[in-house]
Amino acid sequence: MAGNNTAKFELRLRSARTDKYVLRLYIAGASARSSRAVANIKQICERNLNGRYDLEVIDIYQRPALARGEQIVAAPTLIKKLPAPLRRFIGDLSDTQRILVGMDLIANEANP
Repeated sequence: MAGNNTAKFELRLRSARTDKYVLRLYIAGASARSSRAVANIKQICERNLNGRYDLEVIDIYQRPALARGEQIVAAPTLIKKLPAPLRRFIGDLSDTQRILVGMDLIANEANP
């Protein structure tokens, strides 16, 4: 059984290095919090995804229908659409560790 788990882990690790991340960041206008969220996620992506991501920034004031469709209740909100599973992060995305763990880019040391 342990060998099977190791093989699954190694497969997941290899795919994590090649998967394309599809991200949507919902912001509320040109506020300082929105600007920080955009800068933070761009920095995280450039350092950890090395061009393997598509980031779409959506202003909920300019495109409210998209926000309603995604059931956005707070901004900024980042949605990781791909790779599965879908994940949501709310706030200015300044907690880099939490974002990296949530996007499965690093292991959660508190819960191995």
